[in-house]
Amino acid sequence: MMPDYNYLAKTIASLTDGETDVVSLMATVTCEVHHSDDRFHWTGFYRNVGHETLKIGPYQGGHGCLVIPFSRGVCGAAARTGQVQIVADVEAFPGHIACSSSTRSELVLPVWNESGNLLGVFDIDSDLPDAFNEQDADALMRILAATFSDAKAESGG
Repeated sequence: MMPDYNYLAKTIASLTDGETDVVSLMATVTCEVHHSDDRFHWTGFYRNVGHETLKIGPYQGGHGCLVIPFSRGVCGAAARTGQVQIVADVEAFPGHIACSSSTRSELVLPVWNESGNLLGVFDIDSDLPDAFNEQDADALMRILAATFSDAKAESGG
């Protein structure tokens, strides 16, 4: 069953109204999205820290990988191409990085601010195969765009 994405969008908008700090926004989005659907077993952000490198940001679930280069894995592909990645079977994805052995499918969405800077990627893993679809991706991209439009890019990247 799908989460009520309209309700989720309104909740996140209400909680983040006026906030521009990237990490605060990431933490709030992660919490609300993670608890909105039983398919979501690991939910979190990998931050763009420059030099084509992603580093772990706020997340919910078991431990995540600490560093992911743009050149590897599903998160790297989303950061490198700027395209949403919907992976029905992570074992079939070339170069998949197994941060958790229980993950079967993955949805990764690139996250930009209003200036077009890549802030990072939003990663959702599921222990179920083929757990994600275009409806999930579209709804979450709208939420991310609305939430991070005014976010200030972190310095030093």
